[in-house]
Amino acid sequence: QVQLVESGGGLVQPGGSLTLSCAASGSTLDYYAIGWFRQVPGRAREEVGCVSGSVASSNYADSKKGRFTIRRNNAKHTVELQIINVKTEDTAVYYCATGGFEGCEYEKDYWGEGTRVIVAS
Repeated sequence: QVQLVESGGGLVQPGGSLTLSCAASGSTLDYYAIGWFRQVPGRAREEVGCVSGSVASSNYADSKKGRFTIRRNNAKHTVELQIINVKTEDTAVYYCATGGFEGCEYEKDYWGEGTRVIVAS
């Protein structure tokens, strides 16, 4: 069982940047692939991207390339999602998830409860 906890959400102004973090409660996610997703109420959840385990190779959904960066913070044992030049359409609940394996190709069975991001001036 892997318990994930997201943090870093809140209110941010358009054009600004923010960094969300994903940590594992009671264990480490250092060797797990971690995916980031987001969901707007009433809409389907969409994938932002994923970083693999030890190799830490990141990949992104086509629509998320450019403003989104997923990286490992090995010192803090977290995975971060940085968003630059945020837009109002980035308003959503952001989730991290893992399948408990090193590769991003595995189904994500473990999910955090999400952190809410609101982009408004």
